[in-house]
Amino acid sequence: MTRVEYPAGELRGEYRDVLRDPAGRVVWDRGWRRNSIVTDCRRLLATFMRGAPASAGVLGLAVGAGLSQWDETGPPPATSGQTALVDPNPFTLGPSGLQIDFLDAGTVSGTPTNRLQIQATLGPGVPPWPGGNHLTGNLREFGLVGQIGGATVLINYVTHLVIAKDPASTLERTIWLTF
Repeated sequence: MTRVEYPAGELRGEYRDVLRDPAGRVVWDRGWRRNSIVTDCRRLLATFMRGAPASAGVLGLAVGAGLSQWDETGPPPATSGQTALVDPNPFTLGPSGLQIDFLDAGTVSGTPTNRLQIQATLGPGVPPWPGGNHLTGNLREFGLVGQIGGATVLINYVTHLVIAKDPASTLERTIWLTF
């Protein structure tokens, strides 16, 4: 018999996207949605608990175009087994572009809690698309990335309806991870 315990609740993630026009006005706010905590997040937590070297928590937010056919079929649901974005050339917003805080009952806390808030702002010209391998600024997937033993790993993953991010707009993405 398998015994499952969730004394502090199950690992879960949520995210919220807000798109702003060049003047800073809200174009749309998609509200809060669930995201998938992937297997490598659990491996990363175990690595921290063991004290293994060459591992790091949230190092960036990878965004990708996903697949254009998702616009007709809808994006596939994210699964815990995802190991990379579908886009072979995602853009990663590094740690300097992220604000990471502990949350206590929805309020930023100066002391550690079981909840993290990661805020990422993809301002004008970010990602630097169109160009190179991407002909449009369409975003359909994202994931937080970390590091285990020096290798980049996915911590969480989301597929979503297309976001047509033009070079002048700003996408504000807030992610909550509860452990």
